[in-house]
Amino acid sequence: MAECKNRRKHVLLLAYQSFGVVFSDLSTSPLYVYKCTFSGRLRHYQNEDTVFGAFSLVFWTLTLFSLFKYVGFMLCANDNGEGGIFALYSVICRHAKFCLLPNQQAADEEISTYHSAGYSNRNVVSSRFKKFVEGHKKMKTALLVLVLFGAAVFITIAIFTPAISILSSVEGLQVRAKNLHRGMLVIIALFLLIGLFVLQHYGMHRVAFMLFLHIISTKFFEETGKDGWISLGGILLCITGTEVVFAGLGHFTASSIRVAFSFVVYPCLVLQYMGQAAFLSQNFSAVSTSFHSSIPDWLFWPVTVMATLAAIVASQAVVSATFSIAKQCHALGCFPRIKIVHKSKWLHRQTYIPEINWALMILCLAVTVGYQDTIHLGNAYGIACITGIFVTTCLTSMVIDFVWHKSLFGALLYLSFFGIIEIIFISSSCMRIPKGGWVPLVLSAIFMFVMYVWHYGSRKKYLYDLHNKVSMKWILTLDSDLGIVRIPGIGLVYTELSSGVPAMFSHFITDLPTFYQVVVFICIKTVPIPYVSQKERYLIGRIGPKPYRLYRCIVRYGYKDVHENDDYDFENAIVMSVAEFIQLEAEGGGTLDGSVDGRLAVVRSSENFGKRFTMSESDGNKESSRWSYPASGSSSRSAALQKLKSMYEQESPEFCKRRRIQLKLLDTTYKDSRVKEELLDLMEAKDAGVAYVIGHSHVKAKWNATFWKRLLINVLYSFLRKNCRSPSVGLNIPQTSLIEVGMNYHL
Repeated sequence: MAECKNRRKHVLLLAYQSFGVVFSDLSTSPLYVYKCTFSGRLRHYQNEDTVFGAFSLVFWTLTLFSLFKYVGFMLCANDNGEGGIFALYSVICRHAKFCLLPNQQAADEEISTYHSAGYSNRNVVSSRFKKFVEGHKKMKTALLVLVLFGAAVFITIAIFTPAISILSSVEGLQVRAKNLHRGMLVIIALFLLIGLFVLQHYGMHRVAFMLFLHIISTKFFEETGKDGWISLGGILLCITGTEVVFAGLGHFTASSIRVAFSFVVYPCLVLQYMGQAAFLSQNFSAVSTSFHSSIPDWLFWPVTVMATLAAIVASQAVVSATFSIAKQCHALGCFPRIKIVHKSKWLHRQTYIPEINWALMILCLAVTVGYQDTIHLGNAYGIACITGIFVTTCLTSMVIDFVWHKSLFGALLYLSFFGIIEIIFISSSCMRIPKGGWVPLVLSAIFMFVMYVWHYGSRKKYLYDLHNKVSMKWILTLDSDLGIVRIPGIGLVYTELSSGVPAMFSHFITDLPTFYQVVVFICIKTVPIPYVSQKERYLIGRIGPKPYRLYRCIVRYGYKDVHENDDYDFENAIVMSVAEFIQLEAEGGGTLDGSVDGRLAVVRSSENFGKRFTMSESDGNKESSRWSYPASGSSSRSAALQKLKSMYEQESPEFCKRRRIQLKLLDTTYKDSRVKEELLDLMEAKDAGVAYVIGHSHVKAKWNATFWKRLLINVLYSFLRKNCRSPSVGLNIPQTSLIEVGMNYHL
């Protein structure tokens, strides 16, 4: 009983928190819906039937899409509690062979959250349509392009949401200040927009609790005819922000969102639209400022201020959701390298991307200055929103067939019901393309093209690496010391390959026959699930014979995981995982409590992980008393190198501030003395230092490539590579420990 009561309290608390984060954009729509609806020829129909007919359309649109489709149905189509367009795509990819991500392994399917409860694709007969799509690569590419277009539309929405929300809120000032001209309103909106984006890096934790705004259809079309059909472009603005309801599911629960919307947000929105309709039926001349004009005089300024604050909150929520979309695109290899910032005091897994923030600010200011009017902004905004909703409908119908294993008829029924209604709205919106509606379509096409070019170039580069990787035979032809001089330390070699040795490594040791005492090939990859637990994150294996001291570590992240920002924590995690693998390998792979993929094993699933060592931690020159253990061994560096290191640390204070953890092997008896020797070598190498080795690639198309391929690779992809973040920034590699190896790629 007590547990049930606590659960209800938790749901109510999350429901309250969702008002500012999830429903803020949807709740600001009353600011401009009626103004945009009656902006065209519909303004000539000044009678009660037309006004209440418009309200009837608003009511049924809000009910069908926001209440029934998204809150009632779409929240069920989540990916382990996560929503959004990439959640739908990842669920489809896991249950059908549609995924174009590189390095997919059988071991990935053993992750505990890979298969949703009750929807495993094992022992289920695939539909004919599913088999058809799986057998055609072009269909997989078409699906990816559809998803990228949906993501591009969402980014475009993030440009128009702040512009239309804030501009429509400040337009209400004209109700009391009749002499306030249009240019001054635009300037006020620009200042608010700049403040919004400047303060964006502080996160959403400060605004998550802020407030939100507090069967005549047939006759309507009989009277208005074609003009009424064209007005649907304004009606659909009542569901703008509905996509955010599904995309924001990860911060809350489906139950909390349903409670908040069904019992608070939905009734308030219906009452708000009903109240405006009643006011307009008697004051049609005030349609351009219907929201503000319907406010009683004594409440005008408090409500106007509240509406402006609500518009700012809605804008910040959409911009933050755009950061999440861009991060997911980047994780799936469809977005140029960007810097992703996360702070522990923010909302759970909330991120901030500086490049996206400033780009959105510039574009948002540009469209505000360019349109200068809510009506024209609404024309563009509506097209973007309904297009994104239609993409979601298409993907959800695939989830019904491929994931939920319902009949193809059921999927087509869903697609037909909502798709036909959405196509009607789209056809109406297309009439507004010449009046500014073309801008979001152009922007979405540009964003989608950039993402696809990056995906195309990155995939071609990966396939080149895969084709030119060094075989195990090459490793085995060398003697036990690889024919090179081994120096103290650990070399972490970053590669996109999950098997074999990258050509970059052979290129390095061929030109400079010297390498580190221990070498770990690091492959950081994304798995099509939202999150991967720390226990299942690391796959460890061995390359070549044991004396070579070559290991492979595959680090698996979900598309919504936040990567570790502390490089030293990452180093320690790698070393601990390799050490555990060495011991488990000696004990026999059968003792693992996890999945084994050939020579790769999930080591952190072992109950003994981390219990075979003692650790001590120091921060600069201060030794922590919490841990107790001496150094694992003396450094193998010469006196000259030690002196150089000391001089460098004095010149680089930030290097001394890095946390240092040392490991000491417990007095454990091993059947094979070589196991203890290998562990001591590993810890001695860790104590000597860690270096990061990555490829510095120069990409060119082959001389006999087609014109379009040369254009994509030599011009567009190369331009994006030169103007995005370097790989070391995205991987959080310290510059002081970085080694770059030049490689030429002819794709």
